[in-house]
Amino acid sequence: MSLNDALQAHKASLCEALAVDDRERLGALLPELRSADIAEILEAILEEDADPPLALALLGRLPLERQASVLGHLPGDAQRVLAEAFSDERLLPILEEMGSDERADLFNLLDEDRRQALLRRMARREREELIRLASYAEGTAGAIMTADYVAIPSGMTVSQAMMRVRQTAPDAETVYQLYIVDGLGRLAGTLSLRQLMVAPPGERIDALMIKDVIRMSVDAPQEEVARRVARYDLLALPVVDDEARLVGIVTHDDALDVVESEATEDIHKGMSIGALEDGVSRVPLWSLYRKRVTWLVLLVFANLFSGAGIAYFEETIAAQVALVFFLPLLIGSGGNAGAQAATLMVRGMATGDVGVRDWGKLLGRELLVAGSLGLTMALAVAPIGVMRGGEAVALVVAMSMVTIVLFGSLLGMCLPFLLDRLGWDPATASAPLVTTLIDASGVLIYFGIASALLAGG
Repeated sequence: MSLNDALQAHKASLCEALAVDDRERLGALLPELRSADIAEILEAILEEDADPPLALALLGRLPLERQASVLGHLPGDAQRVLAEAFSDERLLPILEEMGSDERADLFNLLDEDRRQALLRRMARREREELIRLASYAEGTAGAIMTADYVAIPSGMTVSQAMMRVRQTAPDAETVYQLYIVDGLGRLAGTLSLRQLMVAPPGERIDALMIKDVIRMSVDAPQEEVARRVARYDLLALPVVDDEARLVGIVTHDDALDVVESEATEDIHKGMSIGALEDGVSRVPLWSLYRKRVTWLVLLVFANLFSGAGIAYFEETIAAQVALVFFLPLLIGSGGNAGAQAATLMVRGMATGDVGVRDWGKLLGRELLVAGSLGLTMALAVAPIGVMRGGEAVALVVAMSMVTIVLFGSLLGMCLPFLLDRLGWDPATASAPLVTTLIDASGVLIYFGIASALLAGG
């Protein structure tokens, strides 16, 4: 992990002050840093020394609220290390100070005995809420939502609602959007704080609220939640259970974290790398090797088909040695075109821009675009074919270029849809996979055309 120069300097100063217990210097340095910056410094300290006394000493110099904030910014491995080093008496107040979603995430990192010990020390309401939030499956709306929101019972007047906001706002993650619930806790509507502030004090909030509320089910995939937050420019998205009861909200910052996580995962899959549990600078070497080796070995054997194709056309190659010069160019061009098409489709499917229903329309568009690309590239390479092998070789190269680029583009476009129909992640249609398939196909197409035209000549 790399810290920028300013944070490196702060880290060195903090470590020096901690080493001599210089409280005055620590008191001057710590307020200058934001929680996210302190978390990054703590993470660097833990990477340099797995034994965490220095990190614990630094965390202990912060007020309780700041400790909770810093701990919430740390990645899971660092949170686990620090939490295991804390006693129950020290960890419990920090947990209670954290946001409900961050508290649940940290709670799930602990072993079962530690969880039970902490639960026994909690008040009943907090215990039940923590158990509920920690129970939702990873990757769902429930796993990323927070229970720290402002809920107002329907039927209240504006003045009563304002009083309710004042009472609950200190513990809420956001107060700009308010949620109206009926007597059974079901989501009835939503209201912005601005609407509430400018409305007459005696008016009923039921008359002011928006009843057509954009919401998500607690079991909805987190990427769909993030997509909806982005589509409608929401500060927060309410989450409801099967009975339409409001159980939490997903704030825009949590949705942004999901977008970053999903994009990173898709990029890794797009290069035939398994999902990493942590950042590339922190993941263990064995894990990094294991995530990369499977696809690479499989693709090695897939590339044998290219060699088999070349061996099959040995006579054609012997008769026209100039053909070998163009082989890397042709299969490389087809692979590049296919990887472009696959990337466009995978990203379009990830953002919801395209779906399986659009396959027919996209196929027609890709035929036109890929055909145009192939013709353009054929015209560019044909003069080289004339210089290297004459007009006959130039014709073979030009026809092969059009065919291979067209085939590669259509394969790259269709493969994500096929994988999606089979229930697999479309991102598996990665650049290495597409280029390997096109390499083998390109060899057969190129030498097939060459055998047909040159033998005829």
